Amino acid sequence: MKAIVIEPVCPLMSRPQLQCERADEVLAGMVVELLEEAKPGWYLARAPYRYEGYLQAEHVLIGEHLVRRWTERPKQVVLKGICDVLSGPAVACFPLATLTRGALLSPVGTPNADGWLRVELPDGREGYTKCSFLGEYYEKPRSEDPESLRKAVVDTALTYQGAHYRWGGKTPVGIDCSGLVSMSYLLNGVVIYRDANIMEGFPVHEIPRAEMKPGDLLFFPGHVAMYLGDGRYIHSTAKNGSDGVVINSLDPEDPDYRADLDQGMTAVGSIF
Repeated sequence: MKAIVIEPVCPLMSRPQLQCERADEVLAGMVVELLEEAKPGWYLARAPYRYEGYLQAEHVLIGEHLVRRWTERPKQVVLKGICDVLSGPAVACFPLATLTRGALLSPVGTPNADGWLRVELPDGREGYTKCSFLGEYYEKPRSEDPESLRKAVVDTALTYQGAHYRWGGKTPVGIDCSGLVSMSYLLNGVVIYRDANIMEGFPVHEIPRAEMKPGDLLFFPGHVAMYLGDGRYIHSTAKNGSDGVVINSLDPEDPDYRADLDQGMTAVGSIF
């Protein structure tokens, strides 16, 4: 049974309760598979990128015809860090929903002269947002050219700079290490494994460290980063003094050098 996520940011928990570890977050407009009812009000769900956890029933819309209708509608993805959907095409209008980067909306018509676009929310309500807040929704890699795709995932990762570290998070409101790299790929039409390791059945494969290029992934015990080139990488870290998405270096002469990560790197992974 499938369902549409209608909560702006829907936690996927490690157990069917609120007071436990947050495993992941699924975002408004994503379609999840409900695997079983764990207990009243809670489902074990599988995200579209094959990650599983428990979510509250009130955060999803269930119904085969509703899912089919939503799936068939045109989509755009929120690229702005935070995006309000308002009741009318003016800044003073009432906010119907506040979404984050990665959420999906369905456009209705075309933008007006002031850039306001009428959109449908996943729950069926209609409102308005600025068309500049949205971008193309990619269900397959946005480019067949490796260099173009590398640049796109790096550029996407850089948009999360300054977000604070949140275990299980994957939005500009708070994001963890694997949330950062997996969202950077997902927003460009590539599904990689959500956690900080190379998993069989997903496109990331190990390559020699000497061959790493921008967009490749650097793996450490319980941690993952994205290589930017020139010995630098971006990651979301809970290390005191960083506490979020920052850029560090593999060069011992650089003030941003992290010896613990450089010396503790276990693998380099690539989809290319």
